[in-house]
Amino acid sequence: MLYHSTRDKEHKAPLGASDAILKGLAPDGGLYVPEKLPGLPGDLDPSMEYWRFASKVLAPFFKGDVLEDALPGICQKAFDFPVPIRELSHSSVLELFHGPTSAFKDFGARFLAFSMEDLLKQRGEDLCILVATSGDTGGAVAAAFHGRSHLSVKVLFPKGRVAERQRRQLTCWDGNVEAYEVDGSFDDCQAMVKAAFVDPAYAAGLSSANSINLGRLLPQMAYYVYASMLYKKEHGVAPTIIIPSGNVGNSTGAYWAKEMGAPIERIVLAVNANRTIPDFLESGTYEARASIKTLANAMDVGAPSNMERLFDLYPSLDQIRAKLSAWSVSDDEIRQTIKETYEEEGYIICPHTACAERVRRTQFPSDENVMIVSTAHPAKFETIVEPLIGTEVPVPEALSKLLSRESHSKAIAADHHLLFQ
Repeated sequence: MLYHSTRDKEHKAPLGASDAILKGLAPDGGLYVPEKLPGLPGDLDPSMEYWRFASKVLAPFFKGDVLEDALPGICQKAFDFPVPIRELSHSSVLELFHGPTSAFKDFGARFLAFSMEDLLKQRGEDLCILVATSGDTGGAVAAAFHGRSHLSVKVLFPKGRVAERQRRQLTCWDGNVEAYEVDGSFDDCQAMVKAAFVDPAYAAGLSSANSINLGRLLPQMAYYVYASMLYKKEHGVAPTIIIPSGNVGNSTGAYWAKEMGAPIERIVLAVNANRTIPDFLESGTYEARASIKTLANAMDVGAPSNMERLFDLYPSLDQIRAKLSAWSVSDDEIRQTIKETYEEEGYIICPHTACAERVRRTQFPSDENVMIVSTAHPAKFETIVEPLIGTEVPVPEALSKLLSRESHSKAIAADHHLLFQ
């Protein structure tokens, strides 16, 4: 299996999976995609242990690669937490927040960390990981990479634009992990990472752990294969999946899963007030813009990087309009949905999950076979959620341990050179 940049239309510079993962971003600024999506293995069974299932799904993507034999062990170490589907009255909820930092980013970050550590040990090389975060990515990457040999991490997060508990998760590390509080937006942080990658003074020793990295996206694809097969086994039909979307890496994983043959009826994106994607689908003109601050802060993205992968998968406007649906949810609707879901179901959701649930409530009949994706534990957003539901949100044990650690970060302007001083 080979991979090429989304900007390398003639596939002149393909790479194997390991090289694509270590590079993160292609030299031309594009994102790595497989030359062809494989079909699903025939022996998949969602009743098997999740790590075994994921290893089987991912195996074709590492065929012929130096990580091929190590893949099962990497998956066993990375995916050591449950992937449950919670059944509510009118929908199912895929809970992706049972990892060590209580967010879906744990899947990709842990897989990437163990993969990179294995590769760098083989090569006897060191690598610095740059990661921009709008909330959950940085915490997941910091936790996954902390203490990993041959790896150091620089986490960039926008000042005043992450929840307090998210900030504490980002800044509670030492050793090989450094946190930088950037005077700007998430898009500014992301631009700094991309600028460093193409700067000859720094690029050689850098890679990324954002969803632009192939190693983040592949495990996200795997859980959509698993969840859709599990849903069909339980309900007898393929689900429509509604995904809270910011940088669109999670959603791209779902589209790859569907194209590989996963039983997914339809994929729907739920965005917050950052309307880049719904506006594009309405107008036919894609215009990135500055991000808007919302309650669903991890989705505050005005220039979603992974749209480049979706444009590569569906090259024409007609194709992408046929495949892509997206609705925008306001902060007031987020508040209302958190409150209503708790009152009606006794179920507590985070602001991002509330975007998906609001789209389900407003765009789909109650008897539709819908599975919404819950991307983060509500305890990470207690200052938003608790006043709405009138009770305290229980804090998972793993998250509680992180929140008790000492905080360290460095305040800098939005200039990538400052990361290397």
